[in-house]
Amino acid sequence: MSVTETQDEIINEFSLLDGDMEMTVFYIMELGQKLPAMNESDKTEENIVKGCQSKVWLTATLHDGKVLFSGDSNTAITKGLVSLLIRIFSGQSPETILNTDLYFMNKIGMDRFIGTQRSNGFASMIRQMKMYALAFKTQLAEKA
Repeated sequence: MSVTETQDEIINEFSLLDGDMEMTVFYIMELGQKLPAMNESDKTEENIVKGCQSKVWLTATLHDGKVLFSGDSNTAITKGLVSLLIRIFSGQSPETILNTDLYFMNKIGMDRFIGTQRSNGFASMIRQMKMYALAFKTQLAEKA
């Protein structure tokens, strides 16, 4: 699935909640519960996303030219937010990740249900994922 299709699917899922704040927060936490478990051995200081109020761990590997992400958080809402980004970016090429315009946040009104601190942390997660993609793109270019 393309990043655009995935974002549109997320927008559609959130539209079913009809702007209900409580249901939206609950749904985000539910998404976090469905996130595949991250290896405990990956929950290290070096994998912590800087700039997040909660603890967020993020790792990435390159497999057949696609970036695969794994993540976790020590809070339910943040884990749900991580799961949304992993859903969009995991399995995409480094180039796609770097060139993706994330628009789903505005469309689902994310600013209404996450505060400034969490919003800054979310931006840090996106930045970290794009940094991994840039590193893998460079790595692939050097092999070519």
